[in-house]
Order: sequence, then C-alpha cells, then structure tokens
Amino acid sequence: MAALAWLLIPLFAVVGAAIWGSWAQRNKTIGDVAELAGYARFRDAMERAHTMTAPSAHADLEPAAAAGGVTTSPSS
Repeated sequence: MAALAWLLIPLFAVVGAAIWGSWAQRNKTIGDVAELAGYARFRDAMERAHTMTAPSAHADLEPAAAAGGVTTSPSS
C-alpha cells in the first residue's frame, strides 16, 4: 500500500504540470489588442499635443537663448 502512495505523487505532479501547461499556453491576444489600441490613442494624443504647441512657447524654457547669449560664469 505504501508503494501505491509513492506512485500517486508523480501522478499528481504530471496532472498538475498538464494543468499549468494548458494555462500557460492559453490565448492571450485579447488583452494585447486592447493594450495596443490604448497605446495608439496615447501616441495620437501626444502627436496632437506636440503639433498644437507653437515654437514661441518653448522660448520661456530656454532663457539663455532668449537673452541673446550664453554665459559661462555668474560673476562675469
């Protein structure tokens, strides 16, 4: 009877491995489609935001370029 118990352990391991293998190989494309659609919407929104900003809007981000020169030390 003890030998039968020891033979059931590998049997349960094989059944568990088969269940895990079938779960790991499931069709995962449904989630990918929704994720890719969201990424496409994000790219479109970023493109629209980039094209809507005027080049003069970036002048306040670069004060050295707007002042007419670049200084290398604060004492000069």
